[in-house]
Amino acid sequence: MAKMTDPQIAQKAPFKIDVEAGKSYFWCACGRSQKQPFCDGSHKGTGLSPIKFDATAAKAVFFCGCKHSQKAPLCDGTHANL
Repeated sequence: MAKMTDPQIAQKAPFKIDVEAGKSYFWCACGRSQKQPFCDGSHKGTGLSPIKFDATAAKAVFFCGCKHSQKAPLCDGTHANL
């Protein structure tokens, strides 16, 4: 079984991304991806997995950058207290 580790903080601010309606995005939950805020497979062995986000409309979305949001994959302001 993979060892569960705490996520690394990618940045202490959200990532503003313009998403496309009908498209799925895989948010990096571990903080190790080189393609932030999205998964590149770097979580392998951490016990963490990406979170799927299905865009229902074309709009700007604020994805969590600190990886500690209680509303992941979206920012909830937690980064202000880290």
